[in-house]
Amino acid sequence: MPGLWELAYTTAGGVVGAVVTTYVAGHHERRQLRATVQQQLLRLAGVRDGLADVVRRPDRAGRSPRYPGGRRPRVSDELGLSVLLADGGDAERAAREAVEGLVVAALSAGVPRRVLDFAGGGEERALQCEVIRIVDHRLGGVLGDPLTELTEMCDGYRQATAQLLLQALWHPWRSRWRRAARIRALRERAAALHRRQVAAVAVLARPEFLDRL
Repeated sequence: MPGLWELAYTTAGGVVGAVVTTYVAGHHERRQLRATVQQQLLRLAGVRDGLADVVRRPDRAGRSPRYPGGRRPRVSDELGLSVLLADGGDAERAAREAVEGLVVAALSAGVPRRVLDFAGGGEERALQCEVIRIVDHRLGGVLGDPLTELTEMCDGYRQATAQLLLQALWHPWRSRWRRAARIRALRERAAALHRRQVAAVAVLARPEFLDRL
């Protein structure tokens, strides 16, 4: 199953293409689009902060972490869980809708696709880290100190990718000269974060823990 970011590009692609093709921005319009991007970032943060619980899917157990084409699976799919908001709504559906809005707004505002990929990856990883935290809490804290380290890495990475996006949004010419170096550094951080997430999920996916969810 594609990640939220891949789905957003697929779902919103036609809309983005139409908007970008026909858009000729004046100063006021550019500022409005930038403000819309920031609103969508806040919307994503609201979804992430609103995660409340996980429930075992009645029709399936945890799934294999290997997906066709090397796609990164969601934590909920690996553990066979549904993620809920405080009002009982589907958290991952809400996140997907927020991501689609961010993709449309950011590409319309002229944010480079590569920058948006990293910003989206930071948001998606932060969401997955929050799911890990909720599952660990349900299990009584089986991850221990590694969860604290993972959470700090997730927060730092998300903030760094969001900063990359905002600089490309508000200062596109000034930020472009250092962009390649920053992206290389972010790629290394993403790899380290991925290894930590995989290790955490491997612990949570043990049968004795899954049976308690």
